[in-house]
Amino acid sequence: MNGSVDGSFDDAYERIAGVDEVGRGALFGPVVAAAVILPRSAQSDLVAAGVTDSKRLSPAARQHLARHIQSVAVDCRVGMASVREIDRINILQASLLAMKRAIVRLMPPPDFCLIDGNQSIPGLTLPQQSLVKGDQSCLEIAAASIIAKVWRDELIVRLAAKYPGYDLDTNKGYGTVKHRLALKQIGISKQHRRSFSPCQLEQDPIEPAQAVPVQTELIQEELYLSQ
Repeated sequence: MNGSVDGSFDDAYERIAGVDEVGRGALFGPVVAAAVILPRSAQSDLVAAGVTDSKRLSPAARQHLARHIQSVAVDCRVGMASVREIDRINILQASLLAMKRAIVRLMPPPDFCLIDGNQSIPGLTLPQQSLVKGDQSCLEIAAASIIAKVWRDELIVRLAAKYPGYDLDTNKGYGTVKHRLALKQIGISKQHRRSFSPCQLEQDPIEPAQAVPVQTELIQEELYLSQ
């Protein structure tokens, strides 16, 4: 795991943001992205602490490392795209939108962005480069993957109380056997992605449990970030 891939950008740019998303394949909830700027002085410590692709880490390790990253980062921000946006513009474009929203919140703004994957972010005015499997080779992207994963998992656990019956605490919105069975038995909720084939059921979305108000039917991003 290297900072800024192989250090090749460190001399050219002062503030490099790593950007990654999580939740792209889920059936429920928003897609979430994080953008992280790390100081060079903290990079070796983060590597030694075990920062890597979030998918390779246990939940406990991710939470510990997320706190560590947040404590040393120059800045660390989260962006998301709602279920409504996913259904309207497709999951790829929604993922890129979430990434852009995370980047533009960074303060100070980055000089350069390293984006996980093979897609560039449309409309981003900053220099950027996509990096396939960047979460496995670039420290900044790996850090962003951890922040995004922990943030989204915690959000889905909170939403699980409003939408019981889907085993969201366990599956975090992904299409497990138990989750798909619940879709057939109790139907979709307003936080399910109706553009995804397992959620294309002939029924009206169920309301949140306990009549918990939802600010707009998909929960506004501001509400997510305030929780």
